[in-house]
Amino acid sequence: MTSIYGPVTDWEHDFDHADPEYNANVHQIWDDLLNKKQCPVAHTERYGGTWLPLTHEHVREIAYDTEHFTSRSVVVGTTKPSQFDPQPPPSPIGNAPPISSDPPFHAEARRLLLPAFSPKKIDPWASEIRRICHQLIDDMGDVQFVDAAQQYSQDIPVQVIARMLGFPVQDADKFRHFVHLVLESVNEDRETRLAKFMVFDEYLTHQINDHIANPRDDLTTYLLNAEIMGNKLSPEHVGGTIILLLVAGIDTTWSGIGSSLWHLATNAVDRRRLAENPDMIPTAVEEFLRAYAPVTMARLVRDDYDFHGYAMKEEDWVLLPFPAANRDPNVFHDPDTVVIDREENRHAAFGLGIHRCLGSNLARLEMNVAIEVFLERFPDFELDQSEEVTWSVGQVRGPRRLPVRITARS
Repeated sequence: MTSIYGPVTDWEHDFDHADPEYNANVHQIWDDLLNKKQCPVAHTERYGGTWLPLTHEHVREIAYDTEHFTSRSVVVGTTKPSQFDPQPPPSPIGNAPPISSDPPFHAEARRLLLPAFSPKKIDPWASEIRRICHQLIDDMGDVQFVDAAQQYSQDIPVQVIARMLGFPVQDADKFRHFVHLVLESVNEDRETRLAKFMVFDEYLTHQINDHIANPRDDLTTYLLNAEIMGNKLSPEHVGGTIILLLVAGIDTTWSGIGSSLWHLATNAVDRRRLAENPDMIPTAVEEFLRAYAPVTMARLVRDDYDFHGYAMKEEDWVLLPFPAANRDPNVFHDPDTVVIDREENRHAAFGLGIHRCLGSNLARLEMNVAIEVFLERFPDFELDQSEEVTWSVGQVRGPRRLPVRITARS
């Protein structure tokens, strides 16, 4: 595999989604590629060959094409799946959760989780999420400066997912470190990453075994009792599904909350409108999801394939930047302007195709409640100009540090 390190000098032919500049300036990079260089599909030899389609049409086509693209691995890294698992299990009764399974088995793996994330199951969590949000703000104390990412948005989904799984809430830092390992440490060598994975795997195995010995009414026990095609799930499959929930349910949501608060901290008019009209928040959340969609998924090319003249090779990575698709002027009117009361908004923040996010009900609920409570308690705030906003690296984009100055509280 080709290994290329160092800063990016050419985003068209040598991009790196894990370069800090990418997420910090991603909208400008996309605009330059599409409009200045007329480049709808960028390419790099990093990570053994990676492609970056930028139009809604191309992203949608690949997301729906399970014949030429596999979801066997959805996070780009320095190691291809075939290097450590040359013969994957033929069905999801192994360790593959729905996000990394393909048809025909994907439907069964996904159907397993749908009841647990239906509105009927998720809506009752609203009061608990609200309590968590108020408690986080209470814990800040009577201060003028807060980090809205580290002290607020990053704690909400961690606590919610821990409670849903029946894991100790005090283990939140373990979840944060694991999410960072999976999504932001992609340039580390395989041995280093594997050693860190093993530490978390031991923790996860302990929690699963504890649930086997002591069943309770939570999502982990639900998974242990579930069946696919008449077969009980293996502990490995349960563990893989829990990892999906931790990665897909934590970083994505805290990034969505954080990006929304970043927008409100930099746009006084929108902030005041929502503070004065909280009934507008659900519509605004959909626009924040469109404009600041956190997630870029990945696929692997199954076999050598000509994609509209681009010669993709077997096991090349293909990134699916749903945030770029959401800013395509052929699909959205005035896409680079955030319109918090946008009426028509069929965004792709939760993905496209068979792998569309099954946790969208939970993510929407957490975002709505988190923004509502923050504005209720802090109706006026702005960026702290003495500190720097820092953004994540990798396939999920959101502020890692969001220093704000509270100018009014209730």
